[in-house]
Amino acid sequence: MKQTKIIPFTKMHGLGNDFMIVLASDLPCSPQQLPIQQWANRHLGIGFDQLLLVQPLDEAGFYCQIFNADGSEAEQCGNGLRCVAQYVYDRGLIKQRSFPLATRAGVFPVTIQENNRISVALGVPQLQEQRVAIREITLSVLRLGNPHAIVNITDLPNAVHLSAILVDVLGQHIAAHDHFPEGVNVGFVHVIDRTHIQLRTYERGSGETNACGSNACAAVAVGISNGWLDTCVTVELRYGELTIEWPSVNHAIVMTGPATQVFRGEVVL
Repeated sequence: MKQTKIIPFTKMHGLGNDFMIVLASDLPCSPQQLPIQQWANRHLGIGFDQLLLVQPLDEAGFYCQIFNADGSEAEQCGNGLRCVAQYVYDRGLIKQRSFPLATRAGVFPVTIQENNRISVALGVPQLQEQRVAIREITLSVLRLGNPHAIVNITDLPNAVHLSAILVDVLGQHIAAHDHFPEGVNVGFVHVIDRTHIQLRTYERGSGETNACGSNACAAVAVGISNGWLDTCVTVELRYGELTIEWPSVNHAIVMTGPATQVFRGEVVL
């Protein structure tokens, strides 16, 4: 008889970017053996953009392994880090409100503030190409733990309102280009004024998501580098807003926003 294992999990979201969070110690097998695509399916499974596996890093912090809905592994997830921070704090796994979280992309300081506000310092953006044309679309390319391509929608051929852009189609079109052998997260930006942008994001391995914290930081970094934006910017997403601050090119960029628990459950493996 096949043995079954019951795995407890928590469903959380950061502005609609949703996650299944599991303690790595609760897994009976390696992450590569998990039915991630099945769990991620919104009709046949739990439904999420990313699976986050959490384990203690040392006495002071935690490590988070990140898997996209298609099962591929990601280096970084800004909204996910906020959710993991709230997750470990709410469960008493850590007492202090400021501590480090690590991913494949490095170690990132987080601070849990009042009123469901969590700040994450995501490192120094590394701008790689200021203006590059990919299939007639002008974009900026940078790394912020993971790769990002940012498009100001005024640079699109026959530019239209942000709500009318076929993000899944254009995003996949760009992410699949030979210029990005590891894929890329694609952000489409509408600049409202120097302190306010609207953003939609195509995430490699997940498609369009309701929010992407690292892509929001990348969009602001590109806007500041191009002279469109000031050093503190509100990023408007489908279900709310993030505050992004980048005081100078030598400082880490800081993202602040909410993290929300949806429910807890168990899945049988």
